[in-house]
Amino acid sequence: MSLVKTRIFAAALVSASMVVLANGASAETISGALAKAYRFNSSLNSSRASVRITDEGVAIAKSGWRPTIMGTSSINYATQAGTRLTTGGFGVSINQTLFDGFQTLNNVKAAESKVRASDEQLRNTEENILFSAASAYMDVILNRQIAAFREKNLAFLNEQVRAAQSRLDVGEGTRTDVAQAEAQRSLAISTLSAARAAVLTAEATYHQVVGDEPGKLAPARPVQKALPSGIGAAFAIAAAEHPAIRGTQQLVDAAEFSVKSAEGALLPSLTASAGVSRDYSNTSIGAGGVPGRSITNGWSNSANVGLTFSVPIYQGGRVSAEVRQAKESLGQARIEVDVSRDQVRQAVAAAWSQYQSAKEAVQADAQAVSAAQLALQGEVEERNVGQATTLDVLTSQSNLITAQVNQVTAQHDLVVASYAILSAIGRLSPSRLGLRVAEYNPKEHYNAVKDKWYGLRTPDGR
Repeated sequence: MSLVKTRIFAAALVSASMVVLANGASAETISGALAKAYRFNSSLNSSRASVRITDEGVAIAKSGWRPTIMGTSSINYATQAGTRLTTGGFGVSINQTLFDGFQTLNNVKAAESKVRASDEQLRNTEENILFSAASAYMDVILNRQIAAFREKNLAFLNEQVRAAQSRLDVGEGTRTDVAQAEAQRSLAISTLSAARAAVLTAEATYHQVVGDEPGKLAPARPVQKALPSGIGAAFAIAAAEHPAIRGTQQLVDAAEFSVKSAEGALLPSLTASAGVSRDYSNTSIGAGGVPGRSITNGWSNSANVGLTFSVPIYQGGRVSAEVRQAKESLGQARIEVDVSRDQVRQAVAAAWSQYQSAKEAVQADAQAVSAAQLALQGEVEERNVGQATTLDVLTSQSNLITAQVNQVTAQHDLVVASYAILSAIGRLSPSRLGLRVAEYNPKEHYNAVKDKWYGLRTPDGR
């Protein structure tokens, strides 16, 4: 090779490398897609808003410890038989509950438990959304690969139809060969149309979950390093860490405090009150429309301080029913913990078995594809020398397409199953995945509102 040709070849190689790097750099990765879903998914943002709503329950419960202050003002005018009475006044009253049967204390503890439960439910929602994003990402890749195989299959069959027709024209083939090739081509057109429709559906799901259109997607690998050592370890981690289980356990605590709060309505209560007022009175006495004398009482000031001690005797059975209802809710909450444990265990077992099955399928399908390619090449060569039929070639091509689809499907299932395991054990989080995204911290809003005495604006200024 001359020096000029060598330089041209080197320049072309460098240019091609730059194009490959540029295309690789522009491709979306699965980590980038998960980060977008974490930031933009509308269902996840709705769940975050739900947690903020639950946070306010603590401030509402704590209001039972705080005084209520009421300002009043009035003016009245009355007349009868020539006598006119004008009264008015204004004042301020303060009421403070000193003892309410520990209802406020238990209401606050129940509200705090509900906040912790909602935080765990938010974690569970985050993991579900991240898993949905990973599945949507892999579904787009899978369906695009299948559509590409279908397109290549159609191009191959078009060539087979042309070749069969050419052999028929020169007297070396039969009409059966042409008909068989055309039948396979028609079937390939149908399957290609279905594959393209599946791509559009997968891309629409990706947009719904991730919040962006899927451009060029880079291949993804299973998250093997983050997986437990075995299914036994997976069960143990899930039982201790899964947010669905921990959330239901917090709801049990909330239900226990609700029972105590309901029982507190059967206990005595003590309330202190104080007030100051300034009143005005004016009386005018007359008869027959003739102005009479006016008695002006003028302004007067008053103040009061008092204690009210109440002992419930009978409330029509309402409080008793509320206590029984709260106890039934507690029993249901305890059952829900067992339901969550069973569901999580089933999810771990299913994800683990799918992962192991997909690992074996990837290796087997790779060998199947290699064998199918060799078989197709052999059938084509034998057909060219008259030792195989067109049907043999078409059958080998169909086997190759099936093997290729099975291979990419197994690769898809392996990646998805690895993310499913992390989700099932409660460890599919941005921090463990190393996503470049600021994690949402529900404690920030909770700490901002739990002790607020007044104020209509939310912490973000609304």
